[in-house]
Parts: sequence; C-alpha cells; structure tokens
Amino acid sequence: MSEKPFPFLKFARSTPREVPVPIRIVGFGEIQEDFTNGDAGDQASRCIDCGNPYCSWSCPLGNRIPQWLKLVKDGRIEDAATLMHETNPLPEICGRVCPQDRLCEGDCTLEEGFGAVTIGAIERSVTDAAIAAGWRPSAAPAMTDKRVAIVGAGPAGLSAADRLVRAGVGVDVFDRYEEIGGLLTFGIPAFKLEKEVVRTRRAVLEELGVRFRLGVEIGRDVAFDALLNDYDAVFLGTGAYRFVDGRIPGQDTPGVHAALPFLIANARQLLGTAGEGDVLPDVAGKRVVVLGGGDTAMDCVRTSVRLGAARVTCVYRRDEANMPGSRKEVKNAKDEGVIFRFQAQPVAITGDGIVDGVAIAETRLVDDGKGRARAEVVEGSEQVIPADIVILSFGFLPSPPDWCAPVGIELDTAGKLRVGGAPRLPYQTAHAKVFAGGDNVRGADLVVRAVLDGREAARSILRMLGVVS
Repeated sequence: MSEKPFPFLKFARSTPREVPVPIRIVGFGEIQEDFTNGDAGDQASRCIDCGNPYCSWSCPLGNRIPQWLKLVKDGRIEDAATLMHETNPLPEICGRVCPQDRLCEGDCTLEEGFGAVTIGAIERSVTDAAIAAGWRPSAAPAMTDKRVAIVGAGPAGLSAADRLVRAGVGVDVFDRYEEIGGLLTFGIPAFKLEKEVVRTRRAVLEELGVRFRLGVEIGRDVAFDALLNDYDAVFLGTGAYRFVDGRIPGQDTPGVHAALPFLIANARQLLGTAGEGDVLPDVAGKRVVVLGGGDTAMDCVRTSVRLGAARVTCVYRRDEANMPGSRKEVKNAKDEGVIFRFQAQPVAITGDGIVDGVAIAETRLVDDGKGRARAEVVEGSEQVIPADIVILSFGFLPSPPDWCAPVGIELDTAGKLRVGGAPRLPYQTAHAKVFAGGDNVRGADLVVRAVLDGREAARSILRMLGVVS
C-alpha cells in the first residue's frame, strides 16, 4: 500500500482521551486529557494551510492558527505558545471553554468530509506543556510610572491585565471574590475547567508583576473615587450576574433555584470556601429539571448528575439545532444520561408548598422573517414533568454598580455600559479615565469575546497613556 500523501488522510481527526462516563460522573475532574506522545504534532499536521484561513477569520481574537499549528507540527512547542499569546492572553482557558464547533473548527476547510483540525485541544495541550516546562510570556523590558486599576478578575480583566503589565504598566486587580477568574472559577464547573488551571494563570500574571487584591469590593471596601484619584486609568470588567427573570408562575416555590447561585455554591464547596450564603440544594436521588438551553444550563445538568440526581431533564423551547449552547456540551450531557425535552415551553412550576413538577407545552417553530425561528405554543399540548428540584437558566444581564452614575458612566436601556463612539477611544466610557469590556458591555456572551474586549481595551488605555505596547 502506498503512503498516503496528505497528513489529513494519514491521521484521522482525533481528540485527547476522555475519561469514561461511569468514572467521570462521580467526580468533578476535567473529562478530557491533554494530547501526549506527539499526538498534538500529528493532529496539527492535518492542517492544509489552505491559504484562506477561515479558522482565523472566525476566531474573535484573530488567532494565527495555521502558523502555530505548523510550529506544533515541527515540535516547536514554546514558539507555538509564544505565537498563541500574541493574540490570546488566555489560550489554555479558551482551548477548554470555547465552542470551537461554532468558531474556528466549525469553519475549518476539512470540517466537511474529513473532520476539522482539533484546534482547541491542541491550543490547551501546547499551552499546558509550555507553562509546565517553565516557558513564560515575554515581560516588559522596563516598567513605566503609569498605573491602572482593574475592577473584576474575570476573563476581560485578566486579559487587560496581561496586555498592560507586559507593556510596562503597573496593574492592580480588585475582585470581590476570594479567587481570581470570575465565572471561570465560580460559574464554569471544574469538569470543564479545573481551577488549578486558573490558579496557574494567576501565578503567571503575578510573575509578570500583576497584583491581585481579592475579597475587596469596590464601593464597599474601597471607594471608586479612590481609584480615579490613585490610578491613571481604570478598567471595568464586572461581568453580568443578574439572572433573566422568566416570570414563570410558581417560580418562588421552595425547591426552585437560580442557575448561578447553584453553580457558585457548588464551586465554593469544592474550593472549601463556602460561606453561610452558599446554600447548595441536596439533589441526591431526586428528579432535577433545568429550564434553558445555553451553556450555563448544560453546566447545571451535568453538575446535577455528579451530585447524584436520580433523573436530570433539560427543557428547551426550540429544537436541538437552535440551542445556543455548545454542541460538544450537549453531547457530553447526553452521554452522561441527561434527558432532553426539545420544543417544550415551561408554563408553570407546580407544587403545594414544595415543587413537585414543571408544566410544559409543546411548541412549533415559526419563521417570522426576523432570523431565528420563534417558538409558538401548541394549544392543548400541556403536560407535567415530575420534579423535586427546578433550576432556572434563562441567561444573565449586567448589573452596573451604583457608583457608575455619580461619576458620569453612561448606561444603555438594557443596563449595559456605553463605550466607544467618537470622540471616545474604543472601550472608553463617558468618563475619560474609565474603560470597560466583557459582559458588562456586551451582555452575557462567550469567554473569548470577553478576552477580546480586555485585550483591545488595554490597547486603548495604552494609547491614552502614551505607552507603546
């Protein structure tokens, strides 16, 4: 048999080893391992360097994917990590939590017929290996006298901190939580992103000179005016934590929980930092119904499985093709035994004194000419799904701090911070010293777009400060 001429024919698309379902559902460790024994190089060699890198165009960060895939193929792991960091301050995190199927891998030229290059798994594996071997991002040759305060240690804040400190700007990051990461730590479960990964990134940033002031809430422990007085600029990466109210009759019944407090309480239990307010419902042996179809809903159903729920059901009003969540997360949930009820609209939560079910109605999808199909209830199709615990996961909205208005930071009608627009710099608010990015500007969105905002806001801050990045 003759040698296959192209690596994408020689090597089939392959992902790193997954922990078997019966083992992974009894713990919270990541379900996928890194590539080993040269597998990352073999998979990277599948890239055909097509000349029109759709993978890069579809990446919000514009990652130079074909270029670093070639470096990985050649075994130049540290050079690949360096190139990754030129566009992405958090590649090991994006490699884990990005919906690559809807971004870079979804637009890979090989996707149709041969299987996309496993870009995400290579990205995380290479970064993990390089950092473990002692590689670090390049530091500033010298520090300037400029100082920037960052409010929020989530992906936008961490991204901005990386770009600022590597340009020689002193950075202090304030966060009300006891660990860095924001929703990377407290919202995304450990089976998708082990918290040691975030702690390693903290160590990398601290080596570069970033200082973290954790457990400090601006407006309570430190006045926002103090930041304006003490720093040359301020970046706000305060996220979106206010849940969307579905206004479902019965949602105040005991046994009904909001998604984010549920996930935060579980994260703190695992971290050993849970306080009195972190109440984690006992789902062991119970019937759990999660309402919603995004990645947070997938986090809730998969967490419930690991907490010992007897039966976990996800109710979503549209079909599977229209789910906003990552396809791989839906697959993982199915593999772990989650039941999906598609085209089902929750109309009420039932129970006398404690929840006992969710009343749903079937839906049909109607094309109203506005893009995404609208779910319309089918009359007479109501039924009740038995439930002991119901988790509401309809999305999140920004909740701008009270101290924004007094200093002139403007909001739009949805409560998002207004940034940019002439004569302002990109990501600059109505207050000249204050910049913002991430979910507090966009609304709840992907981690990678928060990383983009932090990176580009830092660029604007450096421009305002007269510092060459």
